[in-house]
Amino acid sequence: MNSFTRSVDLLQRGMDVASLRYQVSANNLANSEVPNFKRSTVNFESELKRAFDSEVAAQNGMKLATNSERHIQINVPYDYREVQPRRVVDYMTVAKANGNNVDAETEANNILQIQMQYRLLTQLTGFEFEQINTAMKK
Repeated sequence: MNSFTRSVDLLQRGMDVASLRYQVSANNLANSEVPNFKRSTVNFESELKRAFDSEVAAQNGMKLATNSERHIQINVPYDYREVQPRRVVDYMTVAKANGNNVDAETEANNILQIQMQYRLLTQLTGFEFEQINTAMKK
């Protein structure tokens, strides 16, 4: 896969994750006064980093020759395209007497941050295509 395709794919996946984070934070904010509601977050970057680290380890690691799918495989890279965002519910903290752990101000700030990240990702995507457009004109 060339670097342009990979970059655009990662940017698109980043926008999808930002959209999911926006939905989760909006849901948290909407339920900030509901008794016993627990806030959720989205985990994606740590799994994506693990996939990229496995690619590096596979390139630099020892290779084993196998002739059967039953043989033990080592240094098999984890494909970054298989990484999916996960919703994680925070059961450990309690911020209010009613059992709810959502701080409305924090969630509102998260929403603003997510909006800025999404805008940046769309600008980066546009920049990638502008580079291709410039290269094709020359």
